[in-house]
Amino acid sequence: MGAKPGQAKENDLKKRTKAFAHRCVKLCLALPKTDLGRHIRRQLIRCSTSVASNYRAACVAQSRADFASKLSIVTEEVDESCFWMEFIIEEELLNERQVTDLLKEGGELTAIFVKSRITAKDRSSEFTKED
Repeated sequence: MGAKPGQAKENDLKKRTKAFAHRCVKLCLALPKTDLGRHIRRQLIRCSTSVASNYRAACVAQSRADFASKLSIVTEEVDESCFWMEFIIEEELLNERQVTDLLKEGGELTAIFVKSRITAKDRSSEFTKED
């Protein structure tokens, strides 16, 4: 018996968002032990781990509308993660090479979740009642 359609993609995104969170935490541990470094560390750890946990919550949403709503949170959190990584680069807190690949991953995840949210919202209007 195979996986349901879309389940493989869902599991891939669960792994990918969790890996994103782990990589962000490791990046944060390399930040300088200054007031600014500590502030960014807390912010980036909070929003990047929220990406993974809220995506998991979206996967068990009770309706398409709930799924779309939870994806909105995921999208906001991954975008905020990108903001903090850009800030790290701009403030020269770490070498740009240390941040670039992770920032690119954040951009890719943002694009995926924006598209998924739009699709979910469009599909939810196809139904007269929530599924």
